[in-house]
Amino acid sequence: MKKILLIATGGTIASKRTDNGLAPLILSEELLDYVPDAREFCQVDSLQLLNLDSTNMLPEHWVMMAEAIEARYDSYDGFVICHGTDTLAFTAAALSYLIQNSPKPIIITGAQKPIDMENTDARINLTDSLRYACCGKAHDVSVVFGGKVIAGTRARKMRAKSYNAFSSINFPYLASIQDGRIVHYITSDCSGRPAFYHSLNSRVFLLKLIPGIQPDILSFIEDRYDAFIIEGYGVGGLPDDGERSFLSEVERLVQKGKIVVMATQVIHEGSDMTVYEVGHLAKEKLGLLECRDMTLEAAVAKLMWILSLTGDPVRVRAMFNTTIRYDLLFS
Repeated sequence: MKKILLIATGGTIASKRTDNGLAPLILSEELLDYVPDAREFCQVDSLQLLNLDSTNMLPEHWVMMAEAIEARYDSYDGFVICHGTDTLAFTAAALSYLIQNSPKPIIITGAQKPIDMENTDARINLTDSLRYACCGKAHDVSVVFGGKVIAGTRARKMRAKSYNAFSSINFPYLASIQDGRIVHYITSDCSGRPAFYHSLNSRVFLLKLIPGIQPDILSFIEDRYDAFIIEGYGVGGLPDDGERSFLSEVERLVQKGKIVVMATQVIHEGSDMTVYEVGHLAKEKLGLLECRDMTLEAAVAKLMWILSLTGDPVRVRAMFNTTIRYDLLFS
């Protein structure tokens, strides 16, 4: 029987009603009391690492989770992290970079309703996660939610209230789970020891373009950040109408050694800056990095991980364009 560690961090799955709304109050041992059937197929220990609404999740908490797993890695066959849904995709992406090439599965799950409610998705999500953590084909960081298994770098919360809250973006689901049966769609081998990393550089800023936005916003914040992700329109491009030129502002950032990455506000199919002049000029003139088919969550977390290791633009480019855990299909 596999030995699994449940790591509780708070979130809706562990919440109770208060006068001010839902708040995480249910602790890890109590979570397990709601899924007694899981003890028929695995031995479960629990760890109460955090007790946060995931709106309050920070990069230092991601490092804390990775370090907790590293310290207990040899004692368990798999790990399940219970997490709030709002920032779950960011955590899944971050852990995919902080813990790489893990032969043991690290599963992240949560729920849209608390586990103590009669009508909730929490009990099935937690049971499915524990079951998948026992699966011999499972490895690395994955999200289990709504009967689907998603690579940690490809998850995004797409629905605010529905039970099928998460989708796999620009990449197939790894597996599905129904009535206790796991059907694998994508499998791969993983052996040896995982690589653990112990820091993230959170000086990454995300700017979402809107029509009429002033490019000098970048000059106000440039000294506080080492990297900038610009979430543009369509397949990607920088506004350049002469008087309000993002092109010249971004060029100044690049000359100062800042890392600038172009992303798209469109969820599916990714960016391609070679299509239109507004993108082609920015890419060719400034040599901007491009997210392509990466999720925004993965791009943010990957930059934080890379910048904790190097600030050299050449190395940053090479590392950003290297595929890790399915995060990038086209560089």
